[in-house]
Amino acid sequence: MATRASVRGRRIRPRLLYSDDQGVIRDHPLLLAVGSRGAGPVPLAESALLALPRGSDLFYLPGRTPLAWHPRSREGVAFERDEEGRPVHAVAAFIAPAHTVDLLAAYRTRPGAPPLPLFSYGAVGFASGRHWTAGLRVDPDPRQDPWRFDLPAIEAAVAAALARDARNALLQQLRRCALEYQCRAAQNFFLGRHEAPLPISSACNARCLGCISLQPDGRFKAAHERIGRPPRPEEVAAVALAHISRVPRAVVSFGQGCEGEPLLMRAVITESVRLIRAATAEGTINLNSNASLPEVVGELARLGLDSLRVSLNSARPELYDAYYRPSGYGLPDVEQAMREMSGRERFVSLNLLYFPGVTDRDAEVEALSGLIERGGVGMIQLRNLNLDPELYRAGLPAEALGPGMGLEAFMRALQARFPRLRFGYFNPPRELYRDW
Repeated sequence: MATRASVRGRRIRPRLLYSDDQGVIRDHPLLLAVGSRGAGPVPLAESALLALPRGSDLFYLPGRTPLAWHPRSREGVAFERDEEGRPVHAVAAFIAPAHTVDLLAAYRTRPGAPPLPLFSYGAVGFASGRHWTAGLRVDPDPRQDPWRFDLPAIEAAVAAALARDARNALLQQLRRCALEYQCRAAQNFFLGRHEAPLPISSACNARCLGCISLQPDGRFKAAHERIGRPPRPEEVAAVALAHISRVPRAVVSFGQGCEGEPLLMRAVITESVRLIRAATAEGTINLNSNASLPEVVGELARLGLDSLRVSLNSARPELYDAYYRPSGYGLPDVEQAMREMSGRERFVSLNLLYFPGVTDRDAEVEALSGLIERGGVGMIQLRNLNLDPELYRAGLPAEALGPGMGLEAFMRALQARFPRLRFGYFNPPRELYRDW
């Protein structure tokens, strides 16, 4: 767990960051940075501070007045205009992979402000010559550390792979993901390391508020374009087997950002798993899924699926439905799918979309604890929910929002109930989780 940061014994008090209309970011000489965790502004200095990780980004938030803490009056204030009388905008941090945000950026939205695109918006400030945020590195795995990706090497690896199998539709999709979308999972596949993505589905049975591959109402742009048609099982197996053959402790995963729900492609996914397992017992076959079809999950487990990662924003039906907007299934189906895996001694993890002031409340801990116990969950991957915070809050029942306990306390509460529960950010290979 993180501890409160200091520099040479001095407690750090990060100052407010703000931006002008051109995106030029400055720090305020007096006002202190604050964040939000479901109640009033929380001074950043009162949280578990984290030096902004390498590979993070700073965003300015148009039409949003930054909130701050006045150290003399000891109260929250809105900083509306700079010293020349010009309106200013709030600033947020998009934190690097493997980290989870503990405080969101705090601001007041002005009339006419545009919706924010699909990122998370962490609180951020400046002190002692560097930027600070509130959060934790929840997974030491370096597989997506941004500085480990050399674009010329990736381009060369893509060209070599397509030269060997130019007609493979899955390889063509992964080429686009690696080069156009800068997908770290696809890039890792071409570089021959870690986890290989296996996108197969153009359809979905949920209409998530924060879907990164389809936003039909046009309020904001989807980050990716969904795969156009499913690849053939033989093409999927060829990609998976190539990865498994050259990568120690390899993981291959269905269910990626550039697709819908892979369980809807039953014939493709079941035959793909069968072909992979007919050729090798090595490697971890993983499914990232909404787990909406327990019968298909059970069939996959029998064929050789090793692990299931279930996407979840809440274990309470009213909150789950508000975000996922499922069609033809609900949380009881999700729970049954988890039991289909854990009952066969397969690994189950949760891809928990963490949102301060919602996820870290007592009612959420209670509901999540029940699901962990009934579903046989071995790991929680703490992912930041990438969505305009106001859009998410507006879609939830009012009672879901309120003061949160914070990320560290949330993790401690679950660890106390489930001592063997692991926290992380990435899908582990079975060589790791079999020892847990």
